[in-house]
Amino acid sequence: MKPLPLSLFSALPLLLAAHVQADARPDHYGGEPAETLTQAVANFSEYNTRLAELLVGELTPAALNEVHQLTYTLENALAKINEETATLAQTLEEVHVASETNQPQVVKDRGEAYLKVSRTLVH
Repeated sequence: MKPLPLSLFSALPLLLAAHVQADARPDHYGGEPAETLTQAVANFSEYNTRLAELLVGELTPAALNEVHQLTYTLENALAKINEETATLAQTLEEVHVASETNQPQVVKDRGEAYLKVSRTLVH
């Protein structure tokens, strides 16, 4: 039987450390849902304020845990905002094209749809 290479034994502590570190990662949270754009914008605003307050203070382990938890809600909010703004961009393009091609009813209908969603983002 051939002896195992020394490099295998030197890598073993690194592999064990990586396994222990993975087990030591904090539990993951679901965060607050963002099922609508209105809910996403509200959560985004509220949780950005919370993050700003935490960043002003000392980042103790408890504060870091709070940051960790609230980032899940921010990620959910951003995902919904990104999804909705992609659709919003398409709606605006429809308004743009309709204005170029002299389609006033399309401009009115799609323009109103655009404004309804965009006003959720900016009051």
